[in-house]
Amino acid sequence: MKKKNVIALSLAAVLTLGLLTACGGKKDQETVVKVGVVGTQNDQWKTVNELLAKDNIKCEMVEYTAYNMPNDALNAGEVDLNAFQHKAYLNNEIDAQGYDITVLGDTIIAPLSVYSDKIASLDELKEGDKIAVPQDPTNEGRCFKILESAGVIEVDPAAGYVPELKDITANPLNLEFIEVEAAYTASQISDPEVAAAFVNGAHAVDNGLNIADAIYTEQVEPGSDNPYINIIACRTADVENETYQKVLAAYQTAETAKAIEEIFKGTYLPAFEY
Repeated sequence: MKKKNVIALSLAAVLTLGLLTACGGKKDQETVVKVGVVGTQNDQWKTVNELLAKDNIKCEMVEYTAYNMPNDALNAGEVDLNAFQHKAYLNNEIDAQGYDITVLGDTIIAPLSVYSDKIASLDELKEGDKIAVPQDPTNEGRCFKILESAGVIEVDPAAGYVPELKDITANPLNLEFIEVEAAYTASQISDPEVAAAFVNGAHAVDNGLNIADAIYTEQVEPGSDNPYINIIACRTADVENETYQKVLAAYQTAETAKAIEEIFKGTYLPAFEY
């Protein structure tokens, strides 16, 4: 009789332990949020994950090589969020592709810079020089606006912030613009026929380019209305998702801002209040 009691008590203990383990496992289960990014340099997200640890949330970076990939992946449900683009690019993608995607919140601004191993200033550009620019409409237009601000060309003001080649109204040096996929503009710097190249922030970081080495850098305009502020994007139906809101809140902190400033040394700047 005593032996049966011992067996019964042991079985009860095992069952109780199993229930406690199961409950604890459920409580501590980690929620993984897949975030589509372009390029490999995304170390500020380590700080975001440290802040999210208390909520058992972890952001997992899904790396893409080209700008035309992460929005398609987000719209198709292959990732939960993406964080690689500015507002102007997203708006253009929505217009062109019909994506049901929206802004979750602001992240950084990456001043667009011109790099060269042949000249030290835009003032040294010569007649007929070639300049490499990203081929997507928003970033190419951004390059033309930057060159206008530097006094190199003039563009039709009616074109807004996305002027095209046809909108250039004055080009005194008869500069030639070489349109290249954004990921490859950095490789054009060493091309003997290219005088200078515009390189987006993420690709500049990936290629070891320092903003201090640029021959000209875009003057950053403050304020949330700047169309070139980068964002975290989500599917429109998920904009109020509690987990995604926690990811945004962790990104928009003093801790993440400090990490951005220390890691990227001006190539990326925090574009949010904290």
